[in-house]
Amino acid sequence: MGTLDIFVEDLALAYPEAVGFLTRQGLRCIRCGEPVWGTLGAFLAEAGVEPQALVDQLNVFLSQHRKKAR
Repeated sequence: MGTLDIFVEDLALAYPEAVGFLTRQGLRCIRCGEPVWGTLGAFLAEAGVEPQALVDQLNVFLSQHRKKAR
């Protein structure tokens, strides 16, 4: 799932639902306009949030979302 070193584009392709999660956390929308290059960790640090904490929350969200989809 999400890690600090995953590229944002790869995260969005592998887990499209992650885009909505990040948007709800107040991070700029990855798919609407401004592209995000680089790793998720760098993106989160640049946004001024604690990267590991948000990645942990993202992984909980993705895990729950995948269980519901089954």
